[in-house]
Amino acid sequence: MVQPAPPALPDDPLTAFFWEAARRRELHIQRCRSCGTFIHLPRPVCRNCLSFDLGGERVSGRGTLYSFTQTFKPFHPFFVDRVPYIVATVSLVEQEGLQLLSNLVGIDEADAGMGMDVLVDFEELALDYVIPVFRPVGR
Repeated sequence: MVQPAPPALPDDPLTAFFWEAARRRELHIQRCRSCGTFIHLPRPVCRNCLSFDLGGERVSGRGTLYSFTQTFKPFHPFFVDRVPYIVATVSLVEQEGLQLLSNLVGIDEADAGMGMDVLVDFEELALDYVIPVFRPVGR
């Protein structure tokens, strides 16, 4: 049986910088060049100052686990062999309220805890298809 391909990456100029950075194993978040506010999910205009001068900026990838859940139902056929997995909301250290939805890896759900320190890592799902995931610091 042939393994299904992962879901298609969005063909969206607003998020292209994010996926290009992930292929380089870097985490970039949209930032307003006028007021410095980080914005995620990317938008065409800054929600803080209404500037259109926005671009991707590399961030540290450090954060804390805000919330998580373990899922047993794959959302796409590519992930059938990967369940269960942990879906996590990570609060990035760069700005209060800056959060990213991702996967938590390298830990069992029973050992995960809200507030734990996490660090970005990258998983290659297919050739040139890399996603940011997070793992507990020290693992």
